[in-house]
Order: sequence, then structure tokens, then C-alpha cells
Amino acid sequence: MASPYFSYIPNFEYVNRLKENKNISAYLVVKNLFKRGQLREDIFQNLTFFTKYKVIGDDRPDNVAFKVYGNQYLDWLVLLSNNVINFENEWPMEQQSFINYLYGKYRTDANINAVHHYESPEIKDSKGKILIHKGVNVPSDFSLTYYDSGLGTEVTRSNIATAVTNYEYENKIDEDKRNIYLLKPKYVSLAISDMEDGLPYKSGGSQYYSSTLSVAENIRLYS
Repeated sequence: MASPYFSYIPNFEYVNRLKENKNISAYLVVKNLFKRGQLREDIFQNLTFFTKYKVIGDDRPDNVAFKVYGNQYLDWLVLLSNNVINFENEWPMEQQSFINYLYGKYRTDANINAVHHYESPEIKDSKGKILIHKGVNVPSDFSLTYYDSGLGTEVTRSNIATAVTNYEYENKIDEDKRNIYLLKPKYVSLAISDMEDGLPYKSGGSQYYSSTLSVAENIRLYS
């Protein structure tokens, strides 16, 4: 079984500046959060290592990891595969959180259902050539006039914009976050090996104690 993400993150000793601390030379051992795991470029940039996945309902990364890898502790791999840094903003919201977000931003039902913007439908000529793609932001009174060579005449399409409400706009943004990529199960051991090799400290620095412990006072913790 793979370990939880923070077990791979090395520690550092930092000067204890808590008021109740009487010993000015005392240190606290904490996790060095400036050291962040990542998938190496030759994997991350190659889609053949990944498979598409759609997050369902209120699933969290640990739920997804259990479904796909049989191990909830690989939630970190789900996040790294999609370069998710800010979970709150980059992962689809739970239903209640989404509702709370809407009312926090728009305040009332009337505002939630008010028009956010207008979009075009897909428009093709008689030969099937796409003249305008669906979903382009357009004015509310959008019209399009074009010459249709198949019909041999000029065609005008008037008042064809579709209203998109604030709810629909926000819901699409959240729904798009459900389409993620997951590292294929057969490459999991490779990712774990990279974490184990890449995150420990390297010897040679003046603050180096061991591969899992460094000391920090006024140093750059991510060096």
C-alpha cells in the first residue's frame, strides 16, 4: 500500500518562536511544505500515460483514488496528475458547497437566474460548412448575414442568441472541472518511486542533517 502524501515530504527544524518558548535555541520539527511533489515532465506531458476520467457527484480525490487504484492514499496522485494546487478552486465543488457559493456570490434567486451573457448557436450553410461555432459570446440581439453558395443567395439569421444565466455559467465552470486525467494504474509504481527519490534532501548543504531532515533559520526552505 502506498503511503499518504505527507509521508514523502521531508521535515526541517525551524526556530521555535512561540511566545511560551523560553529556550531561544529550541527548534520545532515541521513538514517542509515548500517541497512539493510533481510528476516528471516526460510523464506529465505525455497523454499516453493517462486516461480520461469524470468525477461523479461529491467524489473527493481519495474516493477517486480508491475507485481507480484501490487505494485512497493515492489521492495525491489524482491531484498531481491534474496539477491541482488549490483544491478549493480547482476541484469540483460538493453540491451543498456549490449552492453556498452561488448564494454567497449572487445573494438572491433572482440574481442567480439573471442573464450572465449571450451565446451563439452553431450555424452552418447548406453545404454543412460551419460559419460560427456554438458557445461564442455575442450580443443579445445577435444576427448573422452570409452568402450561401449552395442556395445561391444571401441568408440572414436574426435574434439567434441564447441567454446563459449566472447559474448556468457557474455550473459549466464547475462541471468542466469534473473532466480530469488519471495516471494509468500500471505507471503508479513509477510515480511512487519518483516521489521517494525526488523529495528527500540531498547531502552537501550546510543545513543538511539527513535525507528527511534539514534545519532552517533564515534560509530559503525550498533550496
